[in-house]
Amino acid sequence: MSVVLLPGKRSVLAQNDQDETQQSSDRGTSGRDATSGREAEVSSSKDTRIDLSPPKDDAKNHPDSGSAVMDSEGESENSDVDEMHPWDPHKAAKDMEVGDYYFKRKNYRGALERYKDALTYKPNDALANFRLAECEEKMNNPTDAAQHYEAYLKILPHGPMAAEAQKALEKLKATASK
Repeated sequence: MSVVLLPGKRSVLAQNDQDETQQSSDRGTSGRDATSGREAEVSSSKDTRIDLSPPKDDAKNHPDSGSAVMDSEGESENSDVDEMHPWDPHKAAKDMEVGDYYFKRKNYRGALERYKDALTYKPNDALANFRLAECEEKMNNPTDAAQHYEAYLKILPHGPMAAEAQKALEKLKATASK
C-alpha cells in the first residue's frame, strides 16, 4: 500500500489508524495489549527450552565418551597438548611492521620485542626470525642471533635472504671462535 500525502489532505493510513484506535477503545483494550496477549499465547518458555541431557543408552553405546569430554576440557593426564599458542597472522604482520619502524629508528630493543611478539602469533615465520637475528646481532647477542639465522635457513633454505643469513652465520661463527 502506498501513501501519498497532499497538503491539506489527511492520509488514508492516518485515517485507518484512527479507526482502529476508536474500535479498540470501544472494546476497552488498546491495540498494543491485544497483540501482546496474542504473542503470549503463542510463545512459551517451556516450548523453547532445549534438552541437553544425554540419551538413555548413551553410556552403554559410547563407553569411552567420558574421556573424550575430559580431553576437550583439558583435564586429562594423557593429553598430548601441553600449551595453546595464539595464531594470528594479522597481529604478526602488524608486529613486523612496527618492528621494522623501530629497527629503522635504531631502537633495536623495541624492534626485538616486536619481532618476538610476531613469532608468538606466527611461530614459523621466516622473515620474523631473520629480522630478530639482525636485532640480536646489533644488540651484541651472537648466540641468539645465530639461532634465529639457523631457524630462518631451516624454514627457507633457498629463500630470498638465505645467502645473507649464511654470510651472517659464518661471520658470527668466526667471531665466536676468536
